[in-house]
Amino acid sequence: MSQMYRLSEYRKTARRVFFDRAELNQLLSLYSRNVANGEWRDYAIDQVGATAIFSVFRHTHDAPLFAIAKQRNNKSIEYVVFSGREKLKRAKSLSEALKVFRKTLRVVS
Repeated sequence: MSQMYRLSEYRKTARRVFFDRAELNQLLSLYSRNVANGEWRDYAIDQVGATAIFSVFRHTHDAPLFAIAKQRNNKSIEYVVFSGREKLKRAKSLSEALKVFRKTLRVVS
């Protein structure tokens, strides 16, 4: 007698990564502040394999100004902020990674 095997049970599947509600709240809050300042104009959310990416644009048809990626490395989650191909900040929490966008106050004479 033959036995049936389901191939889906034996294939390695990449565990997909998504932004949860609290993370989206932080990202959209940052986005709305920069839209109000006239710096950003559009955003996109992508999901590629074990990475979720929130990209922001100055103009709709340009390359993204910044991309905030949530990546799964083995069993840990890591957040990386990119400007083009340059990594600006890497952190274990989203709030820590978004500190790169905080503006410092300076005296204007």
